[in-house]
Amino acid sequence: MIGSVLQADIEQIIRSRNWEELREAFSELNSTDIAEVLIDLPIEDKGIIFRVLPRDQAAQVFSYLPLDDQETLVVSLSSAQVQSLLNEMTPDDRTRLLEELPAEVTRKLLETLSPEELKSARQLLGYPEGTAGRYMTPEYVAIRPQVTAQEAIEQIRRTGRGKETLGVIYIVDENGMLLDDSRLGSIVLADPQTPVINIDERPTVSVKATDPVDDVVSAFEKYDRVALPVVDSAGHMLGIITVDDVLDIAQEKATHEMQRLGGMEALDAPYMEVGFWSMARKRGGWLAALFLGEMLTATAMGHFEDEIKRAAVVALFVPLIISSGGNSGSQATSLIIRSLALQELKLRDWLKVFLRELSSGLVLGCFLGVIGFVRIILWYEMGWHNYEGHPVMMGLTVWASLIGVVAFGSTVGSMLPFLLRKLGFDPATSSAPFVATLVDVTGLCIYFYVALLILRTTILKPEAVPPSLDPTPAPLVVEQ
Repeated sequence: MIGSVLQADIEQIIRSRNWEELREAFSELNSTDIAEVLIDLPIEDKGIIFRVLPRDQAAQVFSYLPLDDQETLVVSLSSAQVQSLLNEMTPDDRTRLLEELPAEVTRKLLETLSPEELKSARQLLGYPEGTAGRYMTPEYVAIRPQVTAQEAIEQIRRTGRGKETLGVIYIVDENGMLLDDSRLGSIVLADPQTPVINIDERPTVSVKATDPVDDVVSAFEKYDRVALPVVDSAGHMLGIITVDDVLDIAQEKATHEMQRLGGMEALDAPYMEVGFWSMARKRGGWLAALFLGEMLTATAMGHFEDEIKRAAVVALFVPLIISSGGNSGSQATSLIIRSLALQELKLRDWLKVFLRELSSGLVLGCFLGVIGFVRIILWYEMGWHNYEGHPVMMGLTVWASLIGVVAFGSTVGSMLPFLLRKLGFDPATSSAPFVATLVDVTGLCIYFYVALLILRTTILKPEAVPPSLDPTPAPLVVEQ
């Protein structure tokens, strides 16, 4: 980890304008460490550093910087420096930068590229957002099928410098059609005179440039590859996607799902880079929807207002009941969403999941009910609450209610992701707060109806109206 001492030294060297010492300070650092130092430096110091770094190293450092730092540097550097940086960047990193910049800035930057790099950038930018074409790089090693293993190694030595990866070599014909791929290790270990097309390898797996990135991630997980070739609809080789690009995609997807699980829209940017009003808008919509849902809780309690007036002790356990249902529902929905994302579950498995969660909910509700029952009896024996003289009946009410509420929460929480997936929505939108809000309302109804059933002859028994409050007029007695 680069410490603040080194950063202070760098700033001192820049102020002394000792460029040779600055080059030496960075000579033993890798590109990621230099980028880490640059992030906290003033913009003018960043520009100076990029002027003294070697061209190829500057491009590597630039690719590791956050997008907002890249955009600021693009504006501050000279046209020649920007052109050098963009030409040296890998095509997939360059595409990601150009996607984030304003259209006018992107157009001007494209004009600074060399003809070959311009063709590559325009080709990548032409694919729809969220497809494999946006993440592929055309920098790979391709050889003809008739080339021998020895000739292939010699060709790799000549053409492999600067390629995205040399771990996998692709075999294409004279028309650019992908025929096969072979690991470099297999080529090195093969008989020198063996044609590469005859080297035994695992079956070739490819993705189309128009495939969604979710399918690309699934292909990497299924086939355990470090790189996958990208082809067009006819099978012509266009580029490759490497595992580091897939990790970025998977991380972004996981971040979006976690934010939706928290009950908000995906931010689509780091936390500190999202504007105040944008953050408020993305969070406010869901909060308003959840608030309106929670208002139904007040409506449900109003429906049982007479019972609450009759025995306030019943209302003591409302938070316990609804929170248990919400927690069980949140657990279930989180488990099912993740299982659907990992393709451990399919839509056709909904009935198995329903029965499993129903059984689990009943058992868990019974377990929590035992704890609640023991707590009520213990409080009664300790003299901390008399429960209107009916602790056992109150304990049974809480016990039975927890069984129903937890079972309901588990089944609803598990079924909502299936329903949303069936309707074509993202299952992550059945977030934990949404499930909790839904279970709060139904949990209240379950609890009070169970209380009316069990306690109607004891704690909730209607009391006789005192004579002084009896509205019926007394009969007129006429004295004889």
